[in-house]
Amino acid sequence: MIIMKTTAQRINNIIGQLTGAKNMLADKRRDCFALLIQLKAAKSAMSSLMEKVVTEELDHCLIGRHRPSQEKMAKIFKEIINK
Repeated sequence: MIIMKTTAQRINNIIGQLTGAKNMLADKRRDCFALLIQLKAAKSAMSSLMEKVVTEELDHCLIGRHRPSQEKMAKIFKEIINK
């Protein structure tokens, strides 16, 4: 059975990963590899969240009543691509 995470759950996971990384940085005897793994996990989770939000918001923007102008959509796409 596949269970899809909600956006809020994804954000909470990222917050937890970053909090863990912050705590590791405060520890003078930290495991550098564990810290890198934690940061990589947070980065991957952010990328996944970004993809989910962009997909959902893009549908909303293109189909919804508050449809942005073509110029604004071009600016949004450029911003996403350049990040």
